[in-house]
Amino acid sequence: MGSRRIVGCSLVVGFLALAALRGQVALLPRPLPPSPADQARPRASLRVDTSLVLVPVSVCDPSNRPVTGLEREHFKVFDDKVEQTVTQFSMDDEPVAVGLVFDTSGSMGPKLRRSRDAAAAFFRTANPEDEFFLVEFNDQPRLVTRLTRDTEAIQSQLAFSQSKGRTALLDAIMLAMHEMKRSKLSRRALLIISDGGDNSSRYSETEVRNVIRETDVLIYAIGVFEPFGARRTPEESSGPGLLSDLSEQTGGRHFPADTFELPDIAAKIGVEMRNRYMLGYSPTHAQRDGRYHRVMVKVVPPRGLPPLKAFWRLGYFAPAD
Repeated sequence: MGSRRIVGCSLVVGFLALAALRGQVALLPRPLPPSPADQARPRASLRVDTSLVLVPVSVCDPSNRPVTGLEREHFKVFDDKVEQTVTQFSMDDEPVAVGLVFDTSGSMGPKLRRSRDAAAAFFRTANPEDEFFLVEFNDQPRLVTRLTRDTEAIQSQLAFSQSKGRTALLDAIMLAMHEMKRSKLSRRALLIISDGGDNSSRYSETEVRNVIRETDVLIYAIGVFEPFGARRTPEESSGPGLLSDLSEQTGGRHFPADTFELPDIAAKIGVEMRNRYMLGYSPTHAQRDGRYHRVMVKVVPPRGLPPLKAFWRLGYFAPAD
């Protein structure tokens, strides 16, 4: 990951009973409901005298296990390098909508079986009220299964997946973001399972990056790459950087993985996705400037605990007059 990660600590390290937290930095209250023209801009309309920025944060130990038991005083939040007062703090249990973005390009052939196993391991971490959908992609993305709570239906579709063609990863992410709009759940995420960069999309990396910075969708990615030193195409060589950059923007993570590690990593992602702190603050110098504000989170440790890592969405767009 390329983002700044701050070493933190916890009173308790372990896995919670699955708890879903919003994968977003949001400005509250949200507008009712946006027109098609407004959807191109961040949902950031609020009263002049009141604003609230919500920052979901996950904290992990050196073994990549979620850290729980932290309190408000263990966090510091900075908005454009100015420290803020955390006025809201929670770790709630809410359902989450997750889009599985699944690579079926030609190079995935020998990796498809373990990738299906990874999806099954991820679904085993689900809560009954969670929603899921499936986007598969090779030369073009396809919405295979619309939003549903039936994970068996998605796994049945994956059983018939065949690998062929090139890789339209960026187009698949855009299709998944569009389908995500159908969910009424406030906690939203994508899980990407892919083995390389993009070589077939109409959308550019810049276009996709701009979209995910303006939405509330958390992105996790599992990169199934060839071993270091193996022969790769230029697109495959750029794959790790692409997945890291996109997931980092949202506060998610990219996990490069060997095929045998896939199920374990997918299960860890499922747990981490549902173990996130929510920090809220009102910016001390709130401005309706419409620009992107960078956020930084530090975890303040008590003594004697191992180094920890914090992950958060890197920023938000302020409302504009």
